[in-house]
Amino acid sequence: MAEPAFASTGDLAEKTVTFAKIGAGLYAYTAEGDPNSGIIVGDDGCMVVDAQATPAMAKDVIARVAEVTDKPIRYVVLSHYHAVRVLGTSAYEAQGIVASDATYRLIAERGQEDWDSEFGRFPRLFRDATSIPGLTWPTLTFEGAMSVFLGRREVKLLHLGAGHTAGDIVAFVPDAEVMFSGDLVEYRSACYCGDAHLREWPFTLEAIRDFDPKALVPGRGDALTGAATVREAIAMTRDFVNTLYGTAELAVARGRSLKETYAAVREAMDPKFASFAIYEHCLPFNVSRAYDEASGIDHPVIWTAERDREMWGKLQG
Repeated sequence: MAEPAFASTGDLAEKTVTFAKIGAGLYAYTAEGDPNSGIIVGDDGCMVVDAQATPAMAKDVIARVAEVTDKPIRYVVLSHYHAVRVLGTSAYEAQGIVASDATYRLIAERGQEDWDSEFGRFPRLFRDATSIPGLTWPTLTFEGAMSVFLGRREVKLLHLGAGHTAGDIVAFVPDAEVMFSGDLVEYRSACYCGDAHLREWPFTLEAIRDFDPKALVPGRGDALTGAATVREAIAMTRDFVNTLYGTAELAVARGRSLKETYAAVREAMDPKFASFAIYEHCLPFNVSRAYDEASGIDHPVIWTAERDREMWGKLQG
């Protein structure tokens, strides 16, 4: 069988990076729908939320941080386990790499397979892949919540529930009421749902909304300032997830095949979301996961190149 021609394999155009201040000592590193990073500057050091995909790419984040502070980067927080978020961590030489217990378990279960699959699907996001020394392993993990203090500045790290993956965490800075959500929230970018827990995700979004953040850095898309814009992004993400799962659930209940479900999801989602970044790339994986979950498969499959080809064959056949 021919290799699947996912939309992302032809996405080779470099994106323009924006480094925006969203609060006192708080910054968003964004790139037109590519994975975002967040920066939190405290009294005696900094924290980076999500590392980028390679050490070579992380060096650009480090250079931007150096433009606004001379304080060292002490912590890297991994919002979840996906390769595009974590494999650049070694460049920071941080004293602590923080993630949820569930994320640690997912790295052990499927980290290498995820790396191989993501690199094959979206090569542009892995600039200078030879700089990656290996899998990134958290050195500090927690189950529900923990606080990290950058001097007097507290950063609350919270596992509010499953969504984009089983292990997603958010970082909340109470003194500024600013949140870094990872891929639990996106802004005018498609949610990647291949490893998602779609029924639970909307409840996790409600927990985020309850914080009423005044600014938020999503996993992809522009940094969000103002409570109304944050609420819009949360609602948009919830609409994306609900439309995907609700359409797939109805198709499965009617005995439709994966290919038929894919067509039904396109009909429901294209009018609202087709213009979003990485929409075409995500759609096959999103429908496959929604179909599985609606069929009673609670634990997402481990994506490999072989699994990618199998899914693609079902959609094309």
